[in-house]
Amino acid sequence: MTGKTRLSGGLIDRSKPMSFTFDGKRYSGFEGDTLASALLANGVRLMGRSFKYHRPRGPMTAGSEEPNAIVELRDGARKEPNTRATTAELFDGLTATSQNRWPSLKWDALAVNDLLSPFFAAGFYYKTFMWPKAFWEKLYEPMIRKAAGLGSLSHEPDPDCYDKGFLHCDLLIIGAGPAGLAAALTAGESGARVILADEDFLLGGRLNAETGLLADQTGAGWAAETVARLRAMPNVRVMARSTVIGAFDHGIYGMVERVSDHLAEPAPGKPRQILWRIYSRRAILAAGATERPIVFENNDRPGIMLASAMRSYANRWAVTPGQSVAIFTNNDDGHRTATDLHAKGVKVTVIDTRPDAGVTPDYQVLSSAHVIDTAGRLGLKRVEVMQSNGETRTLLVDGLGVSGGWNPNVHMTCHQRGRPQWDEALAAFVPGGTMPTGLIPAGAANGVFSTHGALTSGQAAATQALTDLGIDAAAPDLPQAEDAPVRIVPFWHVKGAKRAWVDQQNDVTAKDVKLAHQENFVSVEHLKRYTTLGMATDQGKTSNIAGLAIMAEVAGKQIPEVGTTMFRPPYTPTAMGVLAGRSRDADFRPVRKTPSHYWAEEQGAVFVEVGMWLRAQWFPKPGETHWRESVDREVLQTRKSVGVCDCTTLGKIDVQGSDAAAFLNKVYANGFAKLAVGKTRYGLMLREDGIAMDDGTAARLAEDHFVVTTTTANAVPVYRHMEFVRQVLFPDMDVQLISTTEAWAQYAVAGPNSRKLLQKIVDPEFDISNEGFPFMACGEITVCGGLRARLFRISFSGELAFEIAVPSRYGDALMRRLMDEGKEFDVTPYGTEALSVMRIEKGHAAGNELNGTTTANNLGMGRMVSKKKDSIGSTLSERPGLNEDDALKLVGFKPVNKDNKVPAGAHLMTKGSPVDAAHDQGYITSACYSPNLGCHIGIGYLKSGDTRLGEVVRLVSPLTGVDHDVEVVSAHFVDPEGERLRA
Repeated sequence: MTGKTRLSGGLIDRSKPMSFTFDGKRYSGFEGDTLASALLANGVRLMGRSFKYHRPRGPMTAGSEEPNAIVELRDGARKEPNTRATTAELFDGLTATSQNRWPSLKWDALAVNDLLSPFFAAGFYYKTFMWPKAFWEKLYEPMIRKAAGLGSLSHEPDPDCYDKGFLHCDLLIIGAGPAGLAAALTAGESGARVILADEDFLLGGRLNAETGLLADQTGAGWAAETVARLRAMPNVRVMARSTVIGAFDHGIYGMVERVSDHLAEPAPGKPRQILWRIYSRRAILAAGATERPIVFENNDRPGIMLASAMRSYANRWAVTPGQSVAIFTNNDDGHRTATDLHAKGVKVTVIDTRPDAGVTPDYQVLSSAHVIDTAGRLGLKRVEVMQSNGETRTLLVDGLGVSGGWNPNVHMTCHQRGRPQWDEALAAFVPGGTMPTGLIPAGAANGVFSTHGALTSGQAAATQALTDLGIDAAAPDLPQAEDAPVRIVPFWHVKGAKRAWVDQQNDVTAKDVKLAHQENFVSVEHLKRYTTLGMATDQGKTSNIAGLAIMAEVAGKQIPEVGTTMFRPPYTPTAMGVLAGRSRDADFRPVRKTPSHYWAEEQGAVFVEVGMWLRAQWFPKPGETHWRESVDREVLQTRKSVGVCDCTTLGKIDVQGSDAAAFLNKVYANGFAKLAVGKTRYGLMLREDGIAMDDGTAARLAEDHFVVTTTTANAVPVYRHMEFVRQVLFPDMDVQLISTTEAWAQYAVAGPNSRKLLQKIVDPEFDISNEGFPFMACGEITVCGGLRARLFRISFSGELAFEIAVPSRYGDALMRRLMDEGKEFDVTPYGTEALSVMRIEKGHAAGNELNGTTTANNLGMGRMVSKKKDSIGSTLSERPGLNEDDALKLVGFKPVNKDNKVPAGAHLMTKGSPVDAAHDQGYITSACYSPNLGCHIGIGYLKSGDTRLGEVVRLVSPLTGVDHDVEVVSAHFVDPEGERLRA
């Protein structure tokens, strides 16, 4: 740790040493180090391999824009691939592994790709692997898939949790450098609600990497003092390790807070990361700028990095890549790095492309010079320089810092199609065009690069935002700081280079860019996709401008004429886990429990997810070893005596108003205008294109009050549809809707003894006899001595049946009362499986039949579509294509051999015809074993099925090996005349 690469000073805590491993070898660092800085301090420059050619690579930057030093962190279930070593905080016990190499980082067998590079030029995948055709699936594709991708997964469930949250503020400040801190100080002292977010764990931005003074203290010292002041303000929320990843509509920003990434594992009860949705009235973009490289021959060797990164490693982390370095620059900022390194005892030589670079006694300056090549297989050893006199010179160095100018981090301004504008003085794109509403760029993100300019720009942006919000802005004193102008002479690439790297992660060279232009991919968007320039995990932060400059040069244009691609969220790579949050495993989506859920648990019910509901699937009894035994018993007992099923999950929509009947007349294909009070009607709802959307019932409780039921799966879509009809299609109707699905607990009581059971709980003043309460009747009643309830005489099972509803809070008590009162009838609860069996036996359509492709005609309900009124979908349901003579019709099927099954999804063929799509006659939609018939049965669609009853057709499922004969029968297997349900 005291070797040639670890310097004195820095912002690390040397009193807290930390141990870590990289590729199995143990190293040490200090608190405050990143993985990259700690490795550099241990003399490790080689940290990764490039994607395509597997060339040796080391860190190029010191931040989130890093394209090269991409590693795997941790092991086991917490393995995290594709992590930037430059942002990974060091913690004691950290395990890191290099990736994209085999068998080792130093000896990578796939580096042979580098020798084959002439065959892997830009767009090679469009021109190769095309012959012989048979090789694609057997050789080419498996080979490409094996080579593709970076890193590896643990294939184990992530043991950590992730969360989501919501924040609100007057002013969101993105970035805590000098501009962001000045803006936060101004807004905080003005009393505004402020959120200050920065992706780094140490706030201060470039102030932590510079040696210049702010008044009489260091930049890092002023930043720490200011952050402490802000943390003490109750109206300011300071959030380190928090990356704003996207700007969305209405002042909403997405932000990922890395709560526990800097720990070996999260503290108990704490998430790994949080995805915040921030609602801001105004926002300031103070995200700084990214230095860009110069493109030259072999500019990718470990030890070559951005000059600003070299300065950051020296000043913040007290690290240098070696004791002898060179700086290749076209602007004054490169000299700032040289000055700081010289002050720390590092030998420096500056290679400046400008003829007026000047001289200094501290280090040698080579003016009008440029780097033409480098050497060193696993790390930089020497640099070849072309001097102004045309002679070459060799410099023996361990590191090379490259400074080609600075690019403002404009990404957030592009997230709503804002297009950056070219600034000739900065030789960079700055924010422009249509930016997110309320977003104000400041500091280096707006092209203001001096420290003084950043401070005053941040304060001015905050003042502007507060004025817009009607808040009086304070004007805190800001320290004096350097205000040097930008002096740059654009120099994008060294001409004549054979292998000069533009995008180092994706191995895109200057030659690839020229080839793309030569092959007429002249649009910047086409250039990006043809070469993969800027498509790596850094989104081209270090490569885009150089690529555009080379494209402009070969096209004979200026960079603004070529244009630029625009950036989209997320700003940096974002874990899928945090996007999901807690929505995984049992919490994948909210669980809705029926009112009888806890009673059903007590009975040992097996549950199934139905939509977001947990419903009892069947109720096993002691001695029953197979689910079919339980289901068969429930079906038989219900048809023999009485059964109770919780059907609360069916959608329930209250429709009220003087135009309620007229409204339902528009929504349903059949008529509802003349439905009498106290009656229920089955209804079919069509989409606008005439396809069946849903079926259900509408019960008229009063002249202006209906209760509509829907299928469980379509409860929300139907309610949404009805609201659209109300608000958009018929806004003048006097009608109001409200979903009451959760407000009422509802139970189906079915079977020959269902009336007898209900008579024991329905208060005696209500007559529910067949004469007093006939089939399809409805009414508001009371039960159990005055509890308000609703009763509907409807049947889904085909038996004498009722549905009784009480307010949800009484649902559990009602279920227990029904089961207690029903003991004398040997009452049985039944679940969704028995419910499905009975509805198939009765031929009732459900979700499988209402699959988005079927019509009223297919369902055998064509006569329900009224010709006497207009309703949604009725006109288009009459299209000839939906009413052909051989249209699919819903019918039933029984196997000729009762031992055969009738699987859902199987297809129907005419006997003797080929088994192919051209001869397909239809398919099975729902199937089950019928304990009443003693065989498997099914319902489904068959061409002209209603005219083919009694015909034997062939049932096939080639994938599952099914092939046998079935008889076409009526879909109404049980009580086809409907005598039971009218009893």
